Amino acid sequence: MARAHRPETTSSATGGVLRRWAVPLGIVIAAAALIIGVLWTQQRPSEPPAQGGASSSSSAEAPAAVENPESVAAPDLSSEEGRDPDDLLAEGPATAPVVLVVFSDYQCPYCAKWSDETLPELREYVDRGELRVEYRDVNIYGEDSERAARASLAAAMQGKHAEYHARLFADGEIRSSGELDQESLVALAEELGLDAEQFEADMDSEEVEATISENAQQGIDLGAMSTPAFIVGGTPTVGAQPTEVFTQLVDEALAESEG
Repeated sequence: MARAHRPETTSSATGGVLRRWAVPLGIVIAAAALIIGVLWTQQRPSEPPAQGGASSSSSAEAPAAVENPESVAAPDLSSEEGRDPDDLLAEGPATAPVVLVVFSDYQCPYCAKWSDETLPELREYVDRGELRVEYRDVNIYGEDSERAARASLAAAMQGKHAEYHARLFADGEIRSSGELDQESLVALAEELGLDAEQFEADMDSEEVEATISENAQQGIDLGAMSTPAFIVGGTPTVGAQPTEVFTQLVDEALAESEG
């Protein structure tokens, strides 16, 4: 039986990421929920210049004012990419030039919309070996989300993650809470031709629970409390934006990898 893989993260690396992600308002607007709140509050205003004593010369020129920059380089979060060939919650080669990390939730309607409208376009890059997609369920909506995430990993252990994921977000819609209970999730596995007994055992295993918990913690540590959220080629972005936004980001990352 295929085994679930638990991506490795370190608290020190995460701390460094959080500090690098405390950026001015222009980037906060662009990255929205990923950095609003905790990350924004980490920013500190510059210290005012020390005042001269009474003996300071009146003819001394005042220091020139420094204007705030119009833009700031986006943080590089490439270190958050797993690139583990044993990661069952990933599509595409571990050596792909560009990695897309997806922070999602199975009760998030915008995640369903993105999966229905944008993911199929991005899979064309995956098929060409240009892109790797790594799924990280943050489960911010609670137990139903966490149960669905465990079910998707159990499906992945039988080689059916993409199909199971698509059914949970069928037609770009989320399932109701009643359709995310244990019985319904096992029934869906049966519909896809999976071994239902093995599926349920995997779904309830400590191994799967640990993997899902660690994946969720990665998103939480990065501040991805609004879904969907993404890291595209090391650059964070938020929301089910138009498909062309993502294809452009991937194209730019591919161009950089070739440069």
